[in-house]
Amino acid sequence: MAEQTDREGAWAQRVEGELPTRRSQEEIERRLAHGLEGAPTIKDRTISTFARGELPHFAGETGTFLKCPYVDDVHAVGDAEVAVFGVPLDAGATYRPGTRFGPQGIRRCTGLFGTYSYELGVDLREQLNMVDIGDVFTIPGNLEKSFDQISQAMSHVVSQGAFPVVLGGDHSIGFPTIRGLTPHMDGNVGIIHFDRHVDTQETDLDERMHTTPWFHATNIKNAPATNLVQIGIGGWQSPRAGVKVGRERGTTIITVGDVERVGVEKVAETALEIAWKDAEAVYLSFDIDVIDAGFVPGTGWPEPGGLLPREALNLVRLVSEPGLAGIEIVECSPPYDWAETTCLMSSRVILDSLAVQVRAGKLGRKPSTSGRPAWGPYPS
Repeated sequence: MAEQTDREGAWAQRVEGELPTRRSQEEIERRLAHGLEGAPTIKDRTISTFARGELPHFAGETGTFLKCPYVDDVHAVGDAEVAVFGVPLDAGATYRPGTRFGPQGIRRCTGLFGTYSYELGVDLREQLNMVDIGDVFTIPGNLEKSFDQISQAMSHVVSQGAFPVVLGGDHSIGFPTIRGLTPHMDGNVGIIHFDRHVDTQETDLDERMHTTPWFHATNIKNAPATNLVQIGIGGWQSPRAGVKVGRERGTTIITVGDVERVGVEKVAETALEIAWKDAEAVYLSFDIDVIDAGFVPGTGWPEPGGLLPREALNLVRLVSEPGLAGIEIVECSPPYDWAETTCLMSSRVILDSLAVQVRAGKLGRKPSTSGRPAWGPYPS
């Protein structure tokens, strides 16, 4: 038996050297041609900014958001009005990992939905030129390299004139997404942040983790802390170091109690007034754990006492109506989900925000002109 095993091992080792590598090389060439070269800090230059092909195994390029058209060559993203891309990262999680599977889970759940919303009176297939461009190629063992990849991806999408929809990923991505967005804005960017946690401390466990994005994002010159509005904060998991930073920098915190006391409409009005003050645009960052943990168990750090789903969706609709510079959904962790309820809620946040912007005329104005299979209006 041992002799046979040895022979098999030697045979397999020899045969591997005889196998062709042409298709593998073609995949690498397609990856770099269609997915952009990796950020400068990436040493392996066969790694692209957007994942194409086999690697990494936790990300993918098939199975699109709401089954919208897929664009393989990201250089062509400028033909779209809205570009969805995933950021499969959980290296910034300080408690429960698993959000690297968030983009896949969210996309999968959108297969349950049609493209038409009854109460919003919008059909995204008919009205919105939206595409999915796959996932950013993140580096699981290195947050800073992953941040560089994310910023480069965001910068590319925005520079091409497409509205970015980011499927996270843990909340550490809030910093690199803003870093990639702000250079393309002529003025200040406001941030409306839904969360149970402040995420404003400088470091956590000696790194820039999912508890720190807004400390670093608001260090960016045109993303001032005074335009950061945080809705839903509370409970027993907001470190005092982060609260101190918010107090010193002048951020605005609105608790779940505030929502109960003054109502959804007044909270949205206040958030918009502050986020838009002297700003050119507003970015929406939605951490799914802002919703009560009983409704969204599949998240990295669940917190009881959060918003009800109906409150959260109504708030998202109201703050989206004036138009946004982009939106991200973070902290959806499918390994901890039950019956995919967290993935479903995550996808609804995106869908409702997009639909309201279409209804308000902020999106839905750019047809595809490339001749590819497309959604949205036809060229006039």
